[in-house]
Amino acid sequence: MHIVIIGGGLAAGTAAKTLRDEGYDGDVTIIADEVHPPYQRPPLSKGYLAGKEGSDKVILRPREWYVDHGIDLRTSTEAVGLDPADHAVTLADGGLLRYDSVLLATGSSPRSLPIAGAELPGVRTLRRLDDSDELAAQLREGGKRLVIIGSGWIGMEVGATARELGNDVTVLERDPVPLAAAVGAEMGEVFRALHVEKGVDLRTSVSVERITGKASADGVVVDGETVPADIVLMGVGAAPNTALAERAGLRIDNGILTDSALRTSAPDVYAAGDVANAYHPVIQRHLRSEHWANALHAGRVAARAMLGQRVSFTDIPYFYTDQFDLGMELSGYAPLMADADLIVRGDRDAREFVAFWVDGGRIVGGMNVNVWDVNKTVQALIRSGSLVDVDDLRDPSIPLAGLLGA
Repeated sequence: MHIVIIGGGLAAGTAAKTLRDEGYDGDVTIIADEVHPPYQRPPLSKGYLAGKEGSDKVILRPREWYVDHGIDLRTSTEAVGLDPADHAVTLADGGLLRYDSVLLATGSSPRSLPIAGAELPGVRTLRRLDDSDELAAQLREGGKRLVIIGSGWIGMEVGATARELGNDVTVLERDPVPLAAAVGAEMGEVFRALHVEKGVDLRTSVSVERITGKASADGVVVDGETVPADIVLMGVGAAPNTALAERAGLRIDNGILTDSALRTSAPDVYAAGDVANAYHPVIQRHLRSEHWANALHAGRVAARAMLGQRVSFTDIPYFYTDQFDLGMELSGYAPLMADADLIVRGDRDAREFVAFWVDGGRIVGGMNVNVWDVNKTVQALIRSGSLVDVDDLRDPSIPLAGLLGA
């Protein structure tokens, strides 16, 4: 039996390890288009970018691990074709791999704005390890003018890291509040205030017109004003890498559609990580997540599914961030959180609190900010589906664990 994994991120690396952990001793081939062994991305905008963490915090396992475990790891190799009927993968060099099962863990790619100057040298995105290395080479000595277009997680994390390294940082956002799409305007305001307090020039409700420069980007025109820049970072989201799946005729809708066991519309073809829009049986709808925990847990589920085990991907989406002196963990179902009521326990002004999103008396999301060792309880409250008293939820004198089953 031969299992092929296409991708070089966390989902791919986790799936390969799980196959061996589960006792599978057949052939495994990983096809990764980057030069590096499979790695995780969260440190790229935080600790690794800042120089506080080394590559050992990014690369999942050294190349020797794959050799020792009989896994054929092919880096700098691109898969250009998938034939589900023939159970074959075509490589860019003309090679052909036959498979019994294949996992598509092709991730996502940064979006760019269709504006003049977007193609100039000095305009960067942050998605890959090499991107972080190149950005770090410019930012770690400080004294640079960094302009970030977009205030999503990547933009805000890089902004915080760059500012702590001694750079001037301007963040440009078209919406009124940063991160509102992820955590709502009220919680987004917490992050806005933090960045402004730390010296970030955070401009919201603005329109980016173009990027200026000749040999390299030297500014961004926003609402008629030119903001000088040594580096411009595009942080306007990412799109799932579905091209291979589309050419193969798989069902696509905001990613590769899968069932709860991460099976696609083609037999013996699975998808996991950023690229997969998986059916979540708890909320009974498809849900695509680009976060670390999704790739980690989905890689394990996909591996077990390929081995014929009866599995279902039911994990609660989880995300974490570190920005300046704020550490946060977020668990919850984004589609349900969008229209839920926000309940805060703790001191919002001191940025030490737990926020809950409550829909119909049930907790559908929770975010702990500089409050630790509560995330498991938050997830348990979400998973229980129990009705909660919002006054009890708001009262820090009542232990969260005591609300389970209330």
